[in-house]
Amino acid sequence: MGVGTTVDGTGRVSAASADAFRAAAARVFVALDFPDQGEALRLASVLAPLGARFKLGLELFCRAGPEGVGALQRLTGPLLLDLKLHDIPRTVGRAVRALAGLGPWGVTLHAAGGPVMLREAVDAASVAASRQPAGSDGAVRPRCLAVTVLTSLDAATLHALGVRTPLHDQVTTLARMARAAGCDGVVASPEEAAQVRDATGPACLIVTPGVRPSGAARGDQARVAAPAAAVAAGADYLVVGRPVTEAPDPEAAWRAVVAEVAGAAARS
Repeated sequence: MGVGTTVDGTGRVSAASADAFRAAAARVFVALDFPDQGEALRLASVLAPLGARFKLGLELFCRAGPEGVGALQRLTGPLLLDLKLHDIPRTVGRAVRALAGLGPWGVTLHAAGGPVMLREAVDAASVAASRQPAGSDGAVRPRCLAVTVLTSLDAATLHALGVRTPLHDQVTTLARMARAAGCDGVVASPEEAAQVRDATGPACLIVTPGVRPSGAARGDQARVAAPAAAVAAGADYLVVGRPVTEAPDPEAAWRAVVAEVAGAAARS
């Protein structure tokens, strides 16, 4: 019996518990940060049948390309394409239009590109998606998610980049701007999730990378939190990479994360 299930007095798995686990699994994106498509497909073949969702980042996209996205999505369903687009508005708009044709769950772009770039991306996604069948989860178009401040950055690094605004305030400012430009949500560390929720309201999707179960190494992440803490802070979706992908037993590691999310959701 997997982590995250309970049994009733007859020894059967509780339906309510199974439903809660499936709902929690839908909130966790496993980062397929692999150097080649084969490794990504191998992990996805284990976790996708259990209800796992996945994020594809820049490294694998550069290696596998749109064809790789298609091959993965045939196994996983719509992916979160975490490409963090940042360019002049026209270029980003055309890139989003091309990506929208692949049928992803969502696409990330840097909020620092400004409101015109963000609006161009949102409009492009809508136009492209209007020519495609709705995704398997009923999405009309891929969600446009604005990256606020990378979780690898801390206040000192932000200051070195010339940003004098306190880090948490900078995240909030960018989140408000992204929502005003039409973005469906934002990407922010768990440390800022509550502040972003207060600033943007309940309809804004908040995706939190930098999620690290207790005892997991921080790696190159400066602002992290445990899954339960991210949920309690208001995150809608969590991204977990190395604690699952580099675990001796990735399935057990994923189940433990999902079970923690389910527990936190039940308490909220």
